[in-house]
Amino acid sequence: MEPGEQKAIADVEEHGCHVIHVMEEGDLPPFAYSVGIEKTSQAAELVVIGLKQPLAHFIINDYNRRVREGERFEAGQEVSGLLEGFDCQLRSVDRSRYREYFGWNLWFYKGPDFRVLQLVYPTVEGVWPWEPAASEWFRRRQPLLDAPTTENEG
Repeated sequence: MEPGEQKAIADVEEHGCHVIHVMEEGDLPPFAYSVGIEKTSQAAELVVIGLKQPLAHFIINDYNRRVREGERFEAGQEVSGLLEGFDCQLRSVDRSRYREYFGWNLWFYKGPDFRVLQLVYPTVEGVWPWEPAASEWFRRRQPLLDAPTTENEG
């Protein structure tokens, strides 16, 4: 087993999850996601797209803490407290997105048998990425993963 894999397993055993960060690359925004929450808390994993690494890491750890304390979240739910000053929305991630985004979870769970919620946040003006007022930059910065991939997507 590789050292990174050993660390992930140790983090899941000690903290209930491991956090993976993927750096921005070309047009793809940075993102972070949890590994192990489904196993340790029987709650969905979480992905945060487009935020800086320290903030995304904090959000995922806070989500993990809350589910370990018994709180449950579901797709379509508005949630407070994960991103200070903003109500966010949770959306289910379509399984067609798993290979592109969640390689460590595919390894950890030995396949796609896990759930993922995406934390979606508005702009500081309160505009959601699906609203007509959202800029093209904001839509690209926070792609919504609840729909299946299309052939012209990367």
